[in-house]
Amino acid sequence: MSSLPSTSTDTAAGDDTTTPTTPIHLPTAEDAADIAPGLVTLRRALHENVEVGLDLPVTQKLVLEAIEGLDIEVSTGENLSSIIVVLRGGARKEDSTGVVPAVLLRGDMDGLPVTEATGFDFAATSGRMHACGHDLHTAGLVGALKLLHRDRESLPGDVVFMFQPGEEGFDGAGKMIDEGVLDAAGPRVKAAFGIHVSADADLGVASSRPGSYMAAFSKMTITVHGKGTHASRPATGKDPIQVGAMLVGQLQEYVTRRFDIFDPLVVTVGQFNGGTAPNVVPDFATLVVSVRTFSETVTSRAEAELPNLVRDLVAAHGLSAEVEYEQILPPTINNDAEAEFFLSTFTELFGEERTVRKANPLPGSEDFSRVLDAVPGAYGHFGVALPNLPVDEREANHSPRARHSDDGLADQALFLAHLAGRRLAQLAEN
Repeated sequence: MSSLPSTSTDTAAGDDTTTPTTPIHLPTAEDAADIAPGLVTLRRALHENVEVGLDLPVTQKLVLEAIEGLDIEVSTGENLSSIIVVLRGGARKEDSTGVVPAVLLRGDMDGLPVTEATGFDFAATSGRMHACGHDLHTAGLVGALKLLHRDRESLPGDVVFMFQPGEEGFDGAGKMIDEGVLDAAGPRVKAAFGIHVSADADLGVASSRPGSYMAAFSKMTITVHGKGTHASRPATGKDPIQVGAMLVGQLQEYVTRRFDIFDPLVVTVGQFNGGTAPNVVPDFATLVVSVRTFSETVTSRAEAELPNLVRDLVAAHGLSAEVEYEQILPPTINNDAEAEFFLSTFTELFGEERTVRKANPLPGSEDFSRVLDAVPGAYGHFGVALPNLPVDEREANHSPRARHSDDGLADQALFLAHLAGRRLAQLAEN
C-alpha cells in the first residue's frame, strides 16, 4: 500500500504549543518501504513461534537479533522477557525544565492460547496464536526503531522502545513500569504512544479519540452459600443455584437504574458453576462477573456498590454470599492534547480519509492504561484487514480465524517513528 511522503521537519500540531521550528530529519514513505520486506519476515517468524504470558524467550531472541548492530542501549527484564531499548538523539537539547526530553513507544509481544485456523502458510501449530496481532505490534516497533536510528543524529531527545510481554491478562505493562521502563532514558518520559491493530478494520485506517478510550476491567467472584438437600424436597434446603440465577438478572436491572447511560457500566456473568448431579440441591454456587467501566468515578462506584448489592440480595433469600472484587486494569484514558497530536500526525502523513475520530470509547481493556496513568500520552487503533477480504468474512481479534495483513507494516512503523520524532521536536522547542 502507498503512503504519502513525510516532510523533513516537524510540522505537526495537536496540542497547545506552537508549531516547533527545531530542524529534524524524519523518515519518508520511501524509507519505510525500504525496510518493509524485513519487517514482514520478522512478523511471520514471530507469528509462527508465538508464546503466551510473561516468559517469551523465543520472541525475545527474535527481536534482539532483529535490532543487533544498531547504536542503541538495550536491557532485558529481570522477571519477564521484556526488552527496553533507548535510542539517544544526536542533537539532544534540554527542554524548559532543564532535562533532555524522552518519548516512549510501546509494542506488546505475547499471544493467546488459541488454536489457529487462519490457513496462513506461516500459521502457528502449537495451540497458541497471535490472534490479537501482537506480532505486528512487535515488528512495527522494530521498524520504527530502525527508521529513527537512520535519522538519530537530528533527534533533539531520546526515544524509549518498550517491547512488552504479558499484555493478555498478565499486567506486563505494570511489571515493566515496576522495573523502570518509564525512566529508562534517565528522566521520566514526557509522552508515550502505542497502537493496536484490528483484523476487522479497513487496512491502513487509524482511529483514536481524546479522553476515555478503552474500558477498565474488574472481576467479581461470587460464592452463594446455601444448604444442600434432595432435589425432590427443595424446601428443606436453601438453593444457591436459584439465588444465583436471580443475581444474573438483578445485576442488570441495578445497572440500568443506578448508572448513567452516558458513563456506562457493563456487567456480564461469564461463569456460573454449581451442583454435581440433577437430583441434588448443592451447598454452594459460584458466579464470576466481568465489570467494564469507562471512568475512574464509575470504576470506584462499582467496586463500592456491587458487592454490597449482591450480599443484600442473597441475604433477602436467607442465604449468604462471599464476594471477592478485584480491579484488574484501570480505564485507558488518552491525554486530550496528546490524542489530538496522535490524530493530526496520522492525518498529515496519510490523509483525512484514513483518519477516524471515534465518537465513543471501546469496551475492551488494555494494560497500556498503566502507562497513561503515569505519563501523558495516547493510544489508538490501526486497521489491518486483508485487503481483498469481504467485510462480512472478516473476523475480529481473538478469533482463531482472525487474519491480520502485514501490508500495513511500513505505514505502522512510519507513523510510530513520526509520533516520537515530531513530539521530541515540540518538547525541545518548548
